[in-house]
This record gives sequence, C-alpha cells and structure tokens, in this order.
Amino acid sequence: MTNNVVADYGWNAPTATCAAGYITPEIISILKGLRVRRVVDVGSGNGSLCGALAASGFSAYGIEYDARGVGIARDAHPSLHFYERGVQDTPDDIISAEGPVDAAVSTEVIEHLFSPHLLPMFARQLVRPKGYLVITTPYHGYLKNLALSLADKWDDHHTALWHGGHIKFWSRSTLTKLLTDNGYTVIGFRGVGRLPWLWKSMVLIAQAN
Repeated sequence: MTNNVVADYGWNAPTATCAAGYITPEIISILKGLRVRRVVDVGSGNGSLCGALAASGFSAYGIEYDARGVGIARDAHPSLHFYERGVQDTPDDIISAEGPVDAAVSTEVIEHLFSPHLLPMFARQLVRPKGYLVITTPYHGYLKNLALSLADKWDDHHTALWHGGHIKFWSRSTLTKLLTDNGYTVIGFRGVGRLPWLWKSMVLIAQAN
C-alpha cells in the first residue's frame, strides 16, 4: 500500500489553485444548502479551502498526507487544525479529537489515488450518521471526450509526466458507483467551470447510508 502513495504533490505556497475559483463557491453554496456546520476537508492541500470555509462561517479542519502542504496550511491558518494523514491511514485519533462532522468535502483529490475506494471509506468514518460527502473531480462525458479528441488534446489531458498527477478519469456514472458501493446514496450532481456538458469538474453530493 505505501508503495502506491505519493507523499509530495508540490505544495509551496498558501494561495488557492486556479480550480478553486469555480469550485470553492460551489462547495460553499452546497454546504449552506445542506445546512451543515462542521466540515472536514479530506485532502486539504495547502489549507486554502479550509480557510474559505472558516471565513464563510463553517467550523472546519483539514486532513492532508503531504507534509509540506500541512505545514503551509498551519502557517497560513493558525487557528484551524490540520492533520498529516492519508486515506490509507486510520483516523481514530482524529475522531477522538474532533468528534463527528456534518459533512466531508474532497476537492480534486480522488483522481490522484491508486486506491480511490479508500477515500469514501475514510470520509464515512468522520461524518455523523446520515452525514454528507461532497466530492469533486474533473468531469468526463461524451461531449467533452469528443471535444478533447477533435482538438487533439488527449495526450495533454492524460499526461504521464506529472508526478502524482491524475491516474483515474471519472464519469458521473463511475463515481456514482464508487460512492454507492462504499455506503452512500448520491443525492445531487453539479457541473462547474466552462459550458454545460464541457464542464471542467463535476460535484457529486452523497449521503451516508
């Protein structure tokens, strides 16, 4: 298992990624619609999403495997808690320290994982009964795939030269099956970024069974 874990995703600053511009507002809108208060960010990176959640009135903490990302997050957001842990690890001590949350979020993480089923399993341990998982990943569907082919962009899109990069390419149906197989019911879907059906990313909203 440990041989299939990337420990360094290249975090070097606390600034939000370019994807945060279209993902973070949607996540905040969804969480407000769900009327949740306590949130954990699974794969919190440099802590920018946790900072945005806290600024929007949520009680938030982060879990991140990359030690450099955790250090940057702690320096940038000293009032928030960040744990250096991966989805392949046991979260018992985190649960003891933080208690159950209303929702887990995970943005643009699952496409990087060799064993993606570990993420919903890990998150399910953190949320309260009937709690939520809000997860985003790059969108793939017929029209977008066709557009990538016509524009000859598949080699760029599937690049093998990004250490720790995307190794899983999800559709709405495959991600729904992953969540369903791991104890959730998908209750919502949204596309974000770019035109409909050519979305940059998709958001699935799931509730723990």
